[in-house]
Amino acid sequence: MTDLPEHATWYFEDYIPGLTVDCGSFSISEAEIIAFAKEYDPQPFHIDPVGAADGPFGGLIASGWHTTSLMMRLLVEHFLSPETSLGAAGVDEIRWPSPVRPGDTLRVRGTVLDARRSKSRPDRGIVKSLAEVTNQRGETVMRAIAINFVLARNPESEG
Repeated sequence: MTDLPEHATWYFEDYIPGLTVDCGSFSISEAEIIAFAKEYDPQPFHIDPVGAADGPFGGLIASGWHTTSLMMRLLVEHFLSPETSLGAAGVDEIRWPSPVRPGDTLRVRGTVLDARRSKSRPDRGIVKSLAEVTNQRGETVMRAIAINFVLARNPESEG
């Protein structure tokens, strides 16, 4: 596991399969959960603490999309370099196995699963990564497998 400086510039060659990066943590409040959900995911168990108590989760929970957005922020700050990231081809998997509740502190970790040079565009590589989010109890609350395009430092080399 490694810690990256906040504005490190990483190129394709730096994404070695097996590399795991601790991207930091954030806490989430009831007010933040409700504000996000009112705007983007207004289901009762995200916006109504009283009604949520009798709902399927026994209380208010964050939208999975809220968790995903907060995770993405830390990945951009610590795992994907804005200078070299060329966006994503997509997400192969996204799971929210445990609910996120008000007051939770969540930790984000990125792990390189695979990295290969693009055959059609040798100035970049394709990086497959696992993003994991765990709560203060060590429970996984989110996991996603994403495919990103990243500029190569040395477009001419095979690495």
